Amino acid sequence: MSVAVVERARWRDVFAHAEFRALFLAGVLSVAGDQLARVALSVLVFDRTASAGLTAVTYALTYVPDLLFGPLLAGFADRYPRRTVMIVTDVARAILVAGMAIQALPLLVVILLLVALQAFGSPFNAARGATLPAVLPGDHYVLGKAANDMVVQFSQVLGFGFGGAVVVAVGTSGGLLLDAGTFVLSALLVTFGVHRRPAPTSGTDAPSASYLSDLVSGVALVARTPKLRTLVLLATIAGFYVTVEGLAVPYAHEIGYGTTTAGVLLAASPAGCVLGMWLITLWSPERRMKLLGPLAVAACVPLAFCALQPGPAVTFCLWALSGAASAYHLPTSAAFVQAVPDHQRGKAFGVAGTALKGSQGLGILLVGVLAGPFGASGALAVMGVTGALLAAAAGGAWARARRIDDHSSESQPG
Repeated sequence: MSVAVVERARWRDVFAHAEFRALFLAGVLSVAGDQLARVALSVLVFDRTASAGLTAVTYALTYVPDLLFGPLLAGFADRYPRRTVMIVTDVARAILVAGMAIQALPLLVVILLLVALQAFGSPFNAARGATLPAVLPGDHYVLGKAANDMVVQFSQVLGFGFGGAVVVAVGTSGGLLLDAGTFVLSALLVTFGVHRRPAPTSGTDAPSASYLSDLVSGVALVARTPKLRTLVLLATIAGFYVTVEGLAVPYAHEIGYGTTTAGVLLAASPAGCVLGMWLITLWSPERRMKLLGPLAVAACVPLAFCALQPGPAVTFCLWALSGAASAYHLPTSAAFVQAVPDHQRGKAFGVAGTALKGSQGLGILLVGVLAGPFGASGALAVMGVTGALLAAAAGGAWARARRIDDHSSESQPG
């Protein structure tokens, strides 16, 4: 019996796909627009209210719609042509951001527009994420996903500083209008760079009766499929190591340093993640799949050493190692999307994305509670140890699911 070997793709092969170049640039513009909007809205709210608390609440609202509407609205990507979904949502976001730039609008209206803006991001991301596997075959998709994810991580390292400089230069209204421009450019890239494809269909199943049915069927698909279920479990381990973002400032003060050091420490994880994603693309596809569990464990273990309260240099290295290991999300996400039938990718993408964001929010909330009795360093250590144990269990479940899947494939007549 012969075993098919999947060849590792090369970067030039991936960027040779014209459609991918259009989708990649559209994604870059979307990320840039989101970062710019967050900075501009934070400045706008603080200028109007002089309230740090209300500014923080407004910033938090940029994440809430993903949790509330993510799985529900992502189903649009399975009901309508995905190219159309991306264009319509980009145009809608451009209009909403331009509306927020009107200085005479009451603050409550601006906040409501912000919630709507973020809600439209869910179907756009689902449609774009579900289109990539159709554009990039096999291992090309993994490298394409890596390119996208590395841009997102770089935006976390550099985006806020750049966004702040833009807002200082052109003001909040000018920054929001520039943001609207990024969505217009994204819509144009998709319009002229991505091929028309019909709405996805299974060929036999009729569309569900409601969007709530889409949500239920997406959750059911993930829950009943061992491979998909364990991949989502591995993804939610992020809720344990992402906690460094929530406690960077109090941790820096606990080890005797200030806010500047906290900012440097915050850059450690995304910087490590960029390096990790580049390294993981050098591995064979089979090796990536085998190491998902061990890498999830390795993403949590460095946090355990925070209990020793090492200096900023050692802490930076620990958090960077955690970030590098967290690059396991790249093959995890690729395996998840490729394992889902095309006509269900949008809703499954929404379910997985919400599970990931929910675990991150819950993890940061929990580590904040633990920081009371244990201090920042102790709380991070507890989350690191707990996350490592759960990651080991999830990795074991993934190995079993792979064996079952491989056995099923071998038993089918070929």
